Amino acid sequence: MSQSFKLEIVTPRRIVFNGAVVSISCPGESGRFQILYNHAPFLSALEIGKVEITEESGYALSYAISGGVSQVFYNKVLILADTAEKSKDIDLPRAEAAKTRAEERLSAQLQDLDIERAKAALHRALNRLKIAQKA
Repeated sequence: MSQSFKLEIVTPRRIVFNGAVVSISCPGESGRFQILYNHAPFLSALEIGKVEITEESGYALSYAISGGVSQVFYNKVLILADTAEKSKDIDLPRAEAAKTRAEERLSAQLQDLDIERAKAALHRALNRLKIAQKA
């Protein structure tokens, strides 16, 4: 008997993943959580971080996400992510450039700087770099 369930990861631009999985680990607002077959219905906000998936075949995948929500309902999981990139598809030079830009903004201390936005941009860039380097 299969212990798999359906997962769909969707961003505003596209469906990133749609298939059968046996395990998902997500960065929830209250900490990381794992979803397995027959998980109770569940809704959680997601933080910037890594979503780890084990497919039905046993193949493991990692995605860098920049927040969103996840919903578990009767062996179907829906992740609505602000952004989601497969680890092997992350453009390292682009992520490095984003990190540098965010660090420069934060160190410049300009009066009209939205500090929280700049910190979030740095956090997203560091997350992407960390996940890409482990791919």
